[in-house]
Amino acid sequence: MSSPAVVALRGVAKAFPSGTRALDGLDLSVRRGEFLSLVGPSGCGKSTALRLIAGLSKPSGGTLTWGDGGTGAVPAPGDLGVVFQEPTLMPWATVAGNVRLPLRLTRRDDETEARVAAALARVGLADFATAYPRELSGGMKMRVAIARALVTDPHLLLMDEPFAALDEITRFRLDNELLTLWRALGKTVVFVTHSVFEAVYLSTRVVVMTPRPGRVAADIAIDAPYPRGETFRTSAEFAGLCRTVGAALAGAMGESFA
Repeated sequence: MSSPAVVALRGVAKAFPSGTRALDGLDLSVRRGEFLSLVGPSGCGKSTALRLIAGLSKPSGGTLTWGDGGTGAVPAPGDLGVVFQEPTLMPWATVAGNVRLPLRLTRRDDETEARVAAALARVGLADFATAYPRELSGGMKMRVAIARALVTDPHLLLMDEPFAALDEITRFRLDNELLTLWRALGKTVVFVTHSVFEAVYLSTRVVVMTPRPGRVAADIAIDAPYPRGETFRTSAEFAGLCRTVGAALAGAMGESFA
């Protein structure tokens, strides 16, 4: 918890032209090397916060400060990877072609094919480089999206409910694979999810947000050791942490938690 901040949001607000205030007074620090999950009710601004960090939108108020002290700027191209809920793959391109895209956009021509091959190997798709998205399962498509986000070797990985549309068995498997990647590569991850169970299983820290306009309602450390697996998922410790996060979420929504 004492590691330096990669990015800090202070008093951040976001209002849309329609008048909707998605965020108001959001204070959030993302620490180097952590796995941070954001949970909260639908429409609370979780995805909006992620888009602000990604530089895909600008705050209406407050400040966004990067670890180097720069305010309002985004990291250099390739230093940040984003995975959305939908894989958003180009159907006319092969798996390798989809993963190669960020290298072309950032003009990273150094060892391009080696980078693509390494990214695919990390997600277990080395044998599918020449396949097309239509030939892949939902879980495999999401692995391609993760490989595409990792191919530039970013320091920060932003993930917006990437496994929400998948069946439970595939979701559990990808959760485990994501933790393996995170521990092996030493990335900083910000992960948006509606699932308290997924947040607790994956994270070093869970931030619970209030209903719109979103702000931090609770900041909960998940001190369980890694690696995590089925033993942890079925443990009393896991159940207790889920109750703690669930109670914080219910409290943020003004509800009682049984």
